[in-house]
Amino acid sequence: MNQEKIDRINELARKSKNEGLTDAEKEEQKLLRDEYRMSVTGNLAAQLRNTYIMTPDGKKRKLERNG
Repeated sequence: MNQEKIDRINELARKSKNEGLTDAEKEEQKLLRDEYRMSVTGNLAAQLRNTYIMTPDGKKRKLERNG
């Protein structure tokens, strides 16, 4: 997600708090927030896929996925 979209999320949040949003702006806000959440969870998942645990005996093992 680029900075322009993040700025727009913040702009809509401020406007919502101060004066309210139109139905179109509410829909835009929902879509942008959903995209942001997907971006964050995707980045976290990628980071966890590349995470290794160092065991006490000095060996590295890949972080296992539970569930």
